[in-house]
Amino acid sequence: MQTLPHYLNGQLSAGQSQRTSPVYNPATGEQSAQVALATADETREAVRIADEAFVAWSKTSPLKRSRILFKFKALVEEHTDELARLISSEHGKVFSDAKGEVTRGLEVVEFACGIPHLQKGEHSMNVGSGVDSYSMMQPLGVCAGISPFNFPAMVPMWMFPIALACGNTFVMKPSEKDPSTPLRLAELLKEAGLPDGVFNVVNGDKEAVDVLLTDERVQAVSFVGSTPIAEYIYATASAHGKRVQALGGAKNHMVIMPDADLDQAVGALMGAAYGSAGERCMAISVAVPVGEETANRLREKLVAELDKLTVGPGLVDGPDNDMGPLITREHRDKVADYIQVGVDEGAELVVDGRQTTVDGAGDGYFIGGSLFDHVTPSMRIHSEEIFGPVLAIARVASFDEAVSMINAHEYGNGTAIFTRDGDAARQYCEQIQVGMVGVNVPIPVPMAFHSFGGWKRSLFGPLHMHGPDGVRFYTRMKTITQRWPSGIREETNHFTMPTM
Repeated sequence: MQTLPHYLNGQLSAGQSQRTSPVYNPATGEQSAQVALATADETREAVRIADEAFVAWSKTSPLKRSRILFKFKALVEEHTDELARLISSEHGKVFSDAKGEVTRGLEVVEFACGIPHLQKGEHSMNVGSGVDSYSMMQPLGVCAGISPFNFPAMVPMWMFPIALACGNTFVMKPSEKDPSTPLRLAELLKEAGLPDGVFNVVNGDKEAVDVLLTDERVQAVSFVGSTPIAEYIYATASAHGKRVQALGGAKNHMVIMPDADLDQAVGALMGAAYGSAGERCMAISVAVPVGEETANRLREKLVAELDKLTVGPGLVDGPDNDMGPLITREHRDKVADYIQVGVDEGAELVVDGRQTTVDGAGDGYFIGGSLFDHVTPSMRIHSEEIFGPVLAIARVASFDEAVSMINAHEYGNGTAIFTRDGDAARQYCEQIQVGMVGVNVPIPVPMAFHSFGGWKRSLFGPLHMHGPDGVRFYTRMKTITQRWPSGIREETNHFTMPTM
């Protein structure tokens, strides 16, 4: 059985821990490898390596750092198919979706390549007589990233490219469920010319995470995952003096107005709800049709589309399936349990994905697309994040009722409205208490030069990921006020607050 290692100081490292965690192929249910779980001491060693590397890397010019990232971008493009196969084999998503994930991660690399401009700071001459003021955006030191299983390439690339571009060193702790992709990215970074020790990968569980949250040499922590863990990450790391961006859970709603192009909305909704088996923090999990006629037509069209949904392995000869398996047997069973919860609570189960069978899948972790109707806000399938291919229809009578229901939810990650009415769309964007909003766009993930993040219990910390907030997160500003007298002069002491 292959044991996947760590990546320390520019090379793969088997580590010393005897603890391992199994890695499965979700399409077959077979164990494909095991991954070493780092001890606390091994994690501290990774931090030490990154801390030592920071001295030289932080003094490297932004232009040289940018050129390394340009080479890294080219290498990732060259190896996109290889990376996508790694993602599909360990996560389960279909090959085309895995390639799309790599592309979205690369967009952040492209943004980070502009760091000489992004890290310029500001300058003002003559803020007072003969006095100039300017700011410098300087790196923090060692930064850490803790990423989830659902995007083993994209989410790490939301973190480390900007951190490295800004002059920081980095310790990545990927999900132990699909660790191969971050390890391969580390090798490509070295091939691009990144000095040893600047980027390190530590595979592990809570023992490794707790070191990253408490070690005094770690200056910043980025996290994406569930809300309970995000709360723990934020509270623990903040209590130890670190800056934190911790993205938590979501329950994303799509409002369908009576005037919407329903065929367009259904096509968008199918991909947003069932793509990647619903294992996306931006997946639409609640459809909110306004009016009974809209709801009835929406339901009819969704049932027809679900009948055509193809479920199967992510890696196949020929055209991709629409949806692959879930990540683990335990997660598949958890999603199936939620479907039963919805039935027990009185929601109408229109399509039951638990009945889906996949020929030749062995013990793969498959569950089909499921659809509930007549879901109410008091039900758990509306209030809790399921993180699977389960879509709920929550009927409302009016636009105002839709806005009120969404604003009352504890999560505020993403939302969308489908309409032809510009006034309704404008009001929705203004009134909705959600961090990312789409207008006739089902998954409103911002481009890399904007920032990603939700509101309420979907985000802990003041700054969002990538874009301008990403640069702010991975730098600290120093402001200099300076004066150069034209000659040596005798001056009296001044004891009052200096003014201009």
